[in-house]
Amino acid sequence: MRSVLTGLKLRLWPCLTLGLVLLALGQVLLTPCLTLSAEGRRLVVCEARGTELTINFIHSVQKTPVEEKLRVSAEGSELELTETRYHSFGVGLPFLASEGDFRQEGNDFVITGMDRHYRELALRTGVGTELTVTLRSGSFEKALELYRIYGPGTLIEVKLLPLYEIMIMGA
Repeated sequence: MRSVLTGLKLRLWPCLTLGLVLLALGQVLLTPCLTLSAEGRRLVVCEARGTELTINFIHSVQKTPVEEKLRVSAEGSELELTETRYHSFGVGLPFLASEGDFRQEGNDFVITGMDRHYRELALRTGVGTELTVTLRSGSFEKALELYRIYGPGTLIEVKLLPLYEIMIMGA
């Protein structure tokens, strides 16, 4: 009887080990990642959870700076717009109470609490817009002055994807 139990244990260990390895691999492959691409080329790939994104540009009509802050949700499935900061009223700039919590801080107009969520963003470089995207995650920070690298009209894509999709599909 003892040899039957010993044989059974010996056969279970490889199955258990393989199961644990597959479970761990699955967790890694499902890790949500934030990608930033231009002209179909990935510029940045980082773990999405805990990442903050700041988009700075010059408003094309008002010719004043605009800053939009976003953060990745805890589960890594969406970007949440947390704050918009700009320096003038005018065409294309939010100002209604229904947009969120509006206040003035010195020369800045600030809106928070907008409850806007995105799975991906499509941005474009423009003439004189000085599009810059800054990524922050823990001690990591990277500012990309995209307007210096790419010509006007270049599509800049920000996406949240699981790691396996990035690896297999080249997304």
